[in-house]
Amino acid sequence: MTETTTTRSDPPDTSGTPLLQASQVTMRFGGLVAVDSVDFDVHPGEIMGLIGPNGAGKTTFFNCLTGLYRPTSGQVMFNGAILPPKPRKVVQAGVARTFQNIRLFANMTALENVMVGRYCRTSSGPLTSILRGPKFRREERQTRERAEELLDFVGLSKVSDNLARNLPYGDQRRLEIARALATDPKLLLLDEPTAGMNPQETRQAERLIFKIRDQGLAVITIEHDMRFIFNLCDRVLCLVQGRPLVLGTPEQVQSDPRVIEAYIGTGAEAEEDTAEQDKEGPDA
Repeated sequence: MTETTTTRSDPPDTSGTPLLQASQVTMRFGGLVAVDSVDFDVHPGEIMGLIGPNGAGKTTFFNCLTGLYRPTSGQVMFNGAILPPKPRKVVQAGVARTFQNIRLFANMTALENVMVGRYCRTSSGPLTSILRGPKFRREERQTRERAEELLDFVGLSKVSDNLARNLPYGDQRRLEIARALATDPKLLLLDEPTAGMNPQETRQAERLIFKIRDQGLAVITIEHDMRFIFNLCDRVLCLVQGRPLVLGTPEQVQSDPRVIEAYIGTGAEAEEDTAEQDKEGPDA
């Protein structure tokens, strides 16, 4: 059994062709430009972070990558081919994701939730499924076995028969990741995987993402926990108002004054706000 890395390893080789490459991706909603000319790439085995203030366009950009939105302009290449803007075809191509708000089948067991994710890799037709022929039974057995393996991988094997709605919050997050892994992705997108977690659950999520990386997958994660993101990622992209602000190593990004300004403002702005309050009086 291969030992799992629990910290950032040496940076992956980024000299070759990227696994995913987004070129000038733009998404407009009427007069609002939510994503503005974003260039972005990720290589095999790389963990990429996507950060930015609320409303920066991070989830919208994820939706463009995964086919939920058709970009107004620009294109997304995956594994050397243009990624079709259709979620099912994106999943079949090898891209899976989780969501900011957990989307599990609440009244299905943990095992059943993961099995659902696996069905995109089965080929039994409607007639075979209705008649429960030999091919259906073989694929159903393989699907169950793979789902059990993934539940063990994410540390949920003991709750496989529990309804998803009865699981603790952190376990629901891990279950959603297991379901995404059931699609056999080459790239996993995680939208705020530690949102609402306590410090212990956050550390567990970090170790799980390193385990996923050690399986050879690339990972892109949106997160507001800066300590988590800078410890986890090989490179980080900061978006502000839908535009790329800084792309670099965690050390480069966290020390960039533009990133600090985007999150907490400048000292000059703070002084101006204070001066305005002084003019308006203490009750303003």
